[in-house]
Amino acid sequence: MVGTIQVAKEGHVATITIDNPDKRNAMSQAMWIAMGDAVLALSADAALRCIVLRGAGTEAFGSGAEIGEFATLRASREQALAFARHGHRAMHAVRDCPIPTLAAIRGACVGGALELAAFCDMRLCSDDSRFGVPIARLGATLAYAELEGLMRLAGPATAAELLLEGRIVGAAEAQAKGLVNRSVAPEHFEDEVASSVARICGNAPLAARWHKRFVERLRSGLPLDEGDIAEGYACFDTRDYRIGFEAFLAKTEPVFEGR
Repeated sequence: MVGTIQVAKEGHVATITIDNPDKRNAMSQAMWIAMGDAVLALSADAALRCIVLRGAGTEAFGSGAEIGEFATLRASREQALAFARHGHRAMHAVRDCPIPTLAAIRGACVGGALELAAFCDMRLCSDDSRFGVPIARLGATLAYAELEGLMRLAGPATAAELLLEGRIVGAAEAQAKGLVNRSVAPEHFEDEVASSVARICGNAPLAARWHKRFVERLRSGLPLDEGDIAEGYACFDTRDYRIGFEAFLAKTEPVFEGR
């Protein structure tokens, strides 16, 4: 079977599914292109409040690249660079997406799949998940653009450990190393994902988009200018701010409008 990227919307939530279960959701070049297309299209949807990335089935979020393509599409440095640009586009689309993103991880999350999940805002996994980047076993390297997400997420020490040892770690160790936010029992996994999505969607969507931008701005390490500082208080001119504090005073649940 040829793997695909499936997109579904329900209310304020979009779900992107890596659908290649026969190969543990390995990503072909066509799938990387489709992933980038999907994230970029969803990023322009003002009605969305959360995007969930997941793998089909329960065996894997993703097992990395489709190694069967290496002999024809990654047989030289020039070919590998051309191939990688599609992955970089997809990963950076997730990184730059203004909408909160959540990676819902079950089973294997290794190689390119972990690189992709690392760019999401949050990562939830089941206790039977496994993580790693055993690319050195193929005699290959994780180039700068692929390494970026792992470094941002877990820092240089953990990134070096995973790359140098090529070891696959379990969910508990992954959480301790900062690779995931929470790990839950498999039987509670879907409920926890649904609860997390509901919490994200229940908050003010404009605030979520601003908070994402603020985190990235501070991550850059560049000094804040007057425009940056002023933007931190732009929320007080929004309809959602009034809805929020009026609901608090009335002891009711706010229903935010995104304006």
